[in-house]
Parts: sequence; structure tokens; C-alpha cells
Amino acid sequence: MKKFLAGALSAALMLSLLAGCGGGTPAASGGTTSGGAAAPSGTPASGDKVIKVGVFEPASGDSASGGKKETLGMQFANAETPTVEVGGETYTVQLVLSDNGSTTDKAPSAAADLVSQNVAIVLGSYGSGVSMAASDTFKEAGIAAMGVTCTNPNVTAGNDHYFRICFLDNFQAQVLANFAMEKFQAKTAYCLGETGNEYDQGLIAFFEQVFTANGGKVIKDSFPTNNSDFNSYLNKAKAEGADVIFTPVSIAYATQIITQAQSLGITAPFLGSDTLDDNMVLEAANGTDIQLYVSTFYQEGGAPTFDQGIKDYINSNASAKDANGGNDTIAAVTAMGYDAYYVALEAIKAAGSADPAAIKAALPGVTYTGVSGAIAFDDIGDAIRDTAYIKHSTNTNAWELETVQKAS
Repeated sequence: MKKFLAGALSAALMLSLLAGCGGGTPAASGGTTSGGAAAPSGTPASGDKVIKVGVFEPASGDSASGGKKETLGMQFANAETPTVEVGGETYTVQLVLSDNGSTTDKAPSAAADLVSQNVAIVLGSYGSGVSMAASDTFKEAGIAAMGVTCTNPNVTAGNDHYFRICFLDNFQAQVLANFAMEKFQAKTAYCLGETGNEYDQGLIAFFEQVFTANGGKVIKDSFPTNNSDFNSYLNKAKAEGADVIFTPVSIAYATQIITQAQSLGITAPFLGSDTLDDNMVLEAANGTDIQLYVSTFYQEGGAPTFDQGIKDYINSNASAKDANGGNDTIAAVTAMGYDAYYVALEAIKAAGSADPAAIKAALPGVTYTGVSGAIAFDDIGDAIRDTAYIKHSTNTNAWELETVQKAS
């Protein structure tokens, strides 16, 4: 696990405060213009050697909350470790941000923007659909992309340039299906996702496969994009006697579903995927009777030194706190973004070069023990992960760890 030095962290925090005075950026280490073009920050002194790391994340759209939190982890890591040794020389690491807008139609241009700025490796994205939509752009440029929390198996399937450090949806769905049956003795599950959303529909398909194989019954519905009234769906789940409601949707939809479920008196527990691990979702559940459980990559308390460091960083920087939703609750995606930055540094060091092709070739052999656990890649480029955290909302704006679960 990354060891912290108090003096280095203090200096990093001071730098973040100075950089944050410029305003308008999600946090101290980088920013994005409204059109998605990168706004370079932390510009090194003239003559310094620089290596650029692309940050391909949503800063706008339905997934903006998650994208900003994921980026925050990278920015904290960059403030903590702003340089890397390459072939005996010290390079300044510059994060270059490009907003993919949470949509597949904007993703290719955001990816092309990073390519045009000569990044050596790309981190992101939060969201599987945008990752897949940008994949060919990175492939044609010969640049490795490393997904942080994009869990759909198709992100890495059939290519040698996209990697990821998170678990996959088939694993996540298996964990949640098993949990539903073990915790609630669930026999009937109601599954609700957005029409045409590869993330939602993929998870629901995997969940159904496991749940029905174990003797359960699944009822499925899909809602149209930009839907805001979920009453008919929730009433159906209630009328059908669903023991659990599985809704692996975006943060924006999840907040509406939870709010409307409370008004309808829904008592069935809600199961959510990693996207629901967000303080905006916590806020929607605050003060309600909703039972909400989510699967995720990290739970606060798992790495106390990191926890304290990121909290200090957030609380000393107004822009970082705003990006984190206005408080210092640690999102799992922030821990994952932090780890992804250090995995990228390990790949750069292993390559011994700032050349994207050399870094891409070195990445498959990288191993790293981060705050979210041990990270290594299989022959497809997926992380070798066998554990998920399941936590529940206390309905007092906090998560509480329920169990650490493996697929079986």
C-alpha cells in the first residue's frame, strides 16, 4: 500500500490550495472547459520534462457526479506524487482532462481531444458505454486506456489496448444475486433499467441468469431515456410481490427512484450496483425508510491513512469539496481513481519511456497493491478481482459495511 509522508502530504495540500485559487476546476490538479477540451494545469517550469496522463471522465451529464469523484482520486494522487522517474530522469506528470459528457455521442470527440494533446496513457471512464464508444479512437492512436470503474465485459473484449482495474458486471451481478437470496431469502426479484443502456441491461441479464439458476423468479422492465416518473414501475414491483428490487441505474435516476419509492411506501429492499455508491444517492435516502444495499469497490475505513489524506485534501480545497458533492464522504470511485493513477505510474516506470507504445506494452505485466486491494491483469486486460464490498445506507447520510462477499 502506498505509504504517506506527513511532510509530503502537507506540501501537496499547500500546492492544491494555491492551484485551487484559480477557480472553475473540479479540483486542484486539472480542469475542463465547457466544450470538453482539456485545460492543462500544474504547468511545469520551462525546460522540465513532462509526461501527460489523459483523464477521460464525465464532468457533465447524468454521470458527472461519479466522474468528478473518480477524477478527484487521480488529482489527489497527482498532488501527492507529481513526478515519475523515467529512464533515470524525472518527469512532471500532468493530468489532462477531457469531459465525455456521459454520452456515447460525445465520447469519441473527448477521446480525440486527449489524443491531440499527446497523452501517453488514458485513465477512465466512469461509465462503460462511453468507454466502448471511445475505444477505437484510442486504438487507432496506439494509446493504452485503463478503465477505473467501467465494469461491462465488452470494454476489454476483443482488443489489446483497453485495460481496467475494477471487477466485472458478471461478477458483481453474481455477488448481488447471491446476497439477495442469502440475506432476504428472496424468491422474486424485480429488475429495472434504462432502455438501451449497456451497463444497466448487461447487469440485469447477468443477475437474471444467476438468480433464476438458483430457483428465483425475475420480473424485468425498462424505462425510456430521460424518464422522471417511476411510479408505475414501482407499483408493479409492489403488486408482483417482489422480495427485492434490483436497479443498476445512473445516479440521476437512482435519486428519483428512491424518492418516489419512499412516497409509495415501498418496503422491498433495493439492490444497487457500484453506480449507486454516491453521496447524492445517500442524500436521497436520508430520513427515509428505504432499505438500500449497494455493491462497490471500497468502503471507508479500509485504508485509514488514505482516508485521512483524501479527507484533508477535500476539506482544504473548496473546488475539491464541490466535486465531492459538498462533503468529505469517501466514494469508492475516488479510491479507485487514486489507485489507477499509481498503476499508470508503475506502467510508465516499467516502460522506461514516455512513449505510448512502450507504456502500452508494459502495462499487462504491472502489479500494484493499492488502497482498494491487489491489482494485476489477466490475459484479456481485466483486473484479477474476486471480492466486492456490500454496504447499506443508514438513512442518515452514511454508508455502513454490510459484508465483504466473494462470488461462488
